[in-house]
Amino acid sequence: MAGVSTKEIKNRIRSMESTRQITKAMEMVAASKLRRAQAQVLSSRPYFEILYSTIADIASSNRDFSSPYLQERPVKKVMYIVIAGDRGLAGGYNSNILKQAGAEEGEVLVLPIGKRSAEYFVHHEVPLFTQEVLLAADVSVGECFQLSRQITEGYLKGEYDAVKICYTRFDSMMTQTAATMEVLPLSIEPTEQQKADARRSQILYKPSSEEVFSAIIPEYVAGIVYGAVCESVASELAARRTAMDAATKNAGEMIDHLNLYYNRARQAAITQEITEIVAGAEI
Repeated sequence: MAGVSTKEIKNRIRSMESTRQITKAMEMVAASKLRRAQAQVLSSRPYFEILYSTIADIASSNRDFSSPYLQERPVKKVMYIVIAGDRGLAGGYNSNILKQAGAEEGEVLVLPIGKRSAEYFVHHEVPLFTQEVLLAADVSVGECFQLSRQITEGYLKGEYDAVKICYTRFDSMMTQTAATMEVLPLSIEPTEQQKADARRSQILYKPSSEEVFSAIIPEYVAGIVYGAVCESVASELAARRTAMDAATKNAGEMIDHLNLYYNRARQAAITQEITEIVAGAEI
């Protein structure tokens, strides 16, 4: 800071104080929204678990059961549902998930959810499932069901041979993990308890187990998409809260350093003035 006037240092202090106020406000907003996002994550999990147990029950209780959703085929084209954030200032949240999704090889089709996701794949000229920009924070349950029907229809028509979803799993307030989950074809491995329950089960599916299974799959995919969106939104808010907390602390440390430099510069200026006055008096 040598050669910098006290006025310039004071201006920098004011600038850092304004920055600290902004980052503190963003941290508080993220913390407030995070509580609701965590509640949505917890409320979305039971629906997915019940659907999955029903699917596993149908698959394990019918030995002659077959479905196009269970049949593996040569993978020529993969559809990726990539969920990122709508804004930045969230640490490595967006870069981690986009780096993982961008590392996939082969012919792909992408359904981007989140403004950052759409911008990334448009910039890299990757074929998109839809040109509509879906904001992650605004995706509703109804939109997930609508997307699910379109996704399963395309899969049955052979437009792509597998469906995967890239999202950020909310592990805790301090830990969020980028993950890729295979959605279709289904890979169901019933537990021994489920197999035993299925053998004793007297449930009859009308008109047939295949038709019931085919009707449940779009609901299942919608549940996965909505659950992944909830997890990703909670992860983004947690990452932003952590990043803004760190930024606030860094701004405070910089203000402390600048105050120290300001006091030193002010003391040096006073000493210089006293020296000049004394020198003038001696003359």
